[in-house]
Amino acid sequence: MTADHGFTGLTGFAADILTALGDVGVGVLVFLEVLVPPIPSEVILPFAGYLSQSGQLHLGWLFFWSTLASWLGALLLYALGAAIGMQRAVRLLAGTRLVSRSDLERGADWFARRGGWTVLVGRMVPGVRSLISIPAGASRMGIVRFSVYTIIGSGLWNALLLGVGAALGTQHEQLEHYLGYLDYVVYAAIAVALVVLVVRRVRESAGVRRQTPDSGES
Repeated sequence: MTADHGFTGLTGFAADILTALGDVGVGVLVFLEVLVPPIPSEVILPFAGYLSQSGQLHLGWLFFWSTLASWLGALLLYALGAAIGMQRAVRLLAGTRLVSRSDLERGADWFARRGGWTVLVGRMVPGVRSLISIPAGASRMGIVRFSVYTIIGSGLWNALLLGVGAALGTQHEQLEHYLGYLDYVVYAAIAVALVVLVVRRVRESAGVRRQTPDSGES
């Protein structure tokens, strides 16, 4: 069956994957986004919402599966924090090079200063959204309260992003002649993300090197 989403190139490939996986597949991608933050829901969910207007995906099920996946992923990180503690979790995740140590420490600091409400608000803050689950687990925040805050915060965020995409999808005919240029936008975004990732890693490595002589002298 030939897809009629109108996308070509890289974005067409992504659209084909989403339509092939269906509504449940969006949940899989969101679950991965929770565990591997470089896969952004800011891209996945609006794109899925846009495609829902062609009848290939169902907006209601997209919301259900994405929110369920957000909660399940958050529970997994909560369990990690509860099982091994904040410091060991930071070392473990930072060692994968997929997560920035500064983001982990920022989430922990924010949770320590603001308390459990950060689990609700943090679900709508890029860079903190996934990682806030770790200090919540490490501090043994009540799992029922954690789940309620996670579902509400993630639900609001997912509904917003899906809604934006769906609204654009209703203007498909007006936007159709611009869709071919979207690949260039995606390539540019990937290039910027890679540059930012490299710069952050260089800065973190430089910071470690500066601290090492001091720790050796004490």
